Amino acid sequence: MSTICNKQQAANNNGEQEKPQGGVCVTGAGGFIGSWVVRELLRRGYRVRGTARDPVAVEGTRNVINAAADEGARRVVFTSSYGAVHMDPNRSPDAVLDETCWSDYEFCKKTDNLYCCAKMMAEITATEESAKRGLQLSVVLPCMTMGPMLQQTLNFSSIHVARYLMGTKKTYPNAVAAYVDVRDVARAHVLAYERPEARGRYLCIGTVLHRAQLIGLLKELFPQYPVTAECEDDGMPMANPYTSSPSQRIKDLGLQFTPLNKSLYEAVISMQQNGHLPVIPFPPQQQRAYL
Repeated sequence: MSTICNKQQAANNNGEQEKPQGGVCVTGAGGFIGSWVVRELLRRGYRVRGTARDPVAVEGTRNVINAAADEGARRVVFTSSYGAVHMDPNRSPDAVLDETCWSDYEFCKKTDNLYCCAKMMAEITATEESAKRGLQLSVVLPCMTMGPMLQQTLNFSSIHVARYLMGTKKTYPNAVAAYVDVRDVARAHVLAYERPEARGRYLCIGTVLHRAQLIGLLKELFPQYPVTAECEDDGMPMANPYTSSPSQRIKDLGLQFTPLNKSLYEAVISMQQNGHLPVIPFPPQQQRAYL
């Protein structure tokens, strides 16, 4: 989780925010998303101060929001998760997943989805504390985040890709997931920060796929690897992707999404370059077919 906060900044004649003289602070700056948020801010000319740790659940979130207010911040962009949005067994399969949706807390608790519980409580805390302190709050809700790493250690989604690519996970689930590029998530944070009108939740989903489609992309991109090939037999029909297209709210910020095949390709290349994956060359016959 990352949080961007700054002191009050004025709009220029075009309605865009001027770069703040005091710079911006990014919590969790060493993480997968946080490091890309820092890079995007630096690319745009901001002075950035980063903290290594993310706020943890309720108490940490409350502390960060109040510390920001105490330092004179006026705008905060908070990272939540689509885990706070999509875990609701009572939602109709035909219902569109959007910023008005919330996960069912009791369902998440009963099914041991404690990550989703924590994300919901942290977001609610950020919203309540920001309102108390008069802060302008935007919340970015990224789904499964893919793409190249800036940090040295593997994050969850990179491990997820590496296990399927190397076939160490013997089967893939009959399940659907939403995906987005980490650089798009970073841009969403900065756009929500820069736009004076930005408020509330921004669901950051590039595409929704069945796991079999994700596996198919990996096989197409890297046919020389022993990619997981078998779906778990759960006795159920193939799960259908739920309805969710890039939200109008986030498109209104000006965000355009990176294709998932590009995200996956660059994620694997990044892991190879950082020594997390072996480099397996294309056999000559496969290389000819692929090229």
